[in-house]
Amino acid sequence: MDAMIIAGGVPQPGEPLYENTQGKPKAILDVCGKPMVQWVVDALEQAETIDKVVLIGLTAGDGLVSAKIQEYIPDQGSMLANVQAGMAKVREINPKASHVLIASADIPGVRPEMVDWIVRNAMKTNLDVYYSVIERSVMEARYPESKRSYTRLKDMEVCGGDMNVARVILGTDKDSLWEKLIQSRKNVFKQASLLGWDTLFLLLTRQITLERAVQKVTKRLNLTGQAVNCPFAEVGMDVDKPFQLEIMTSDLCQQPAAG
Repeated sequence: MDAMIIAGGVPQPGEPLYENTQGKPKAILDVCGKPMVQWVVDALEQAETIDKVVLIGLTAGDGLVSAKIQEYIPDQGSMLANVQAGMAKVREINPKASHVLIASADIPGVRPEMVDWIVRNAMKTNLDVYYSVIERSVMEARYPESKRSYTRLKDMEVCGGDMNVARVILGTDKDSLWEKLIQSRKNVFKQASLLGWDTLFLLLTRQITLERAVQKVTKRLNLTGQAVNCPFAEVGMDVDKPFQLEIMTSDLCQQPAAG
């Protein structure tokens, strides 16, 4: 399977990571001696299931190292546009591609075996979307100070992962609902209001299971999908704030591979 890394975004004055980036892309923040995105690139480089990589939001001049990187695409200005541009490039490179792995540049803790686990679990079936979720107990056991936001369901509490699989053809969908969903991706209740107030009510009252929530969402979007209960907290440990950068820097610098 081919992969795309979304590395767009330059923190602006007043945003949490501006003091750390000072007008430079968030993806190239130093994490234990190398750019944050390089950790993700390394995981894809070493993963057995990944063939080629498209990187959106940076250039070859940013100094990333990987034999699998085929193309660099400029930041398109929005998450949806970046995903669409990435999928278009994947189709151009590999016209036979059915699915693509979509990874965020800000999950430096991810490892090759985690990438392989996600791809292999997704490809057991042939659905449109596979969305990774991490249970609160898993996240807090690995990163007790992470302060993630969780969705409280009837059967569990979860946060979203930042490494997912989608059918490549979905990149041609320009429906405004997709744009709104992406813009509200950090707020599950905004998403629920877009997908139906009945879903929002069920979430608020914790009367909906993860499986049922997925059924309602995919039906509204007219696609097939599955929530993948991922056992790796690293897939959901994105760096959005300075204290999260400190957590990941400290964690990775203690690992033998960091040297």
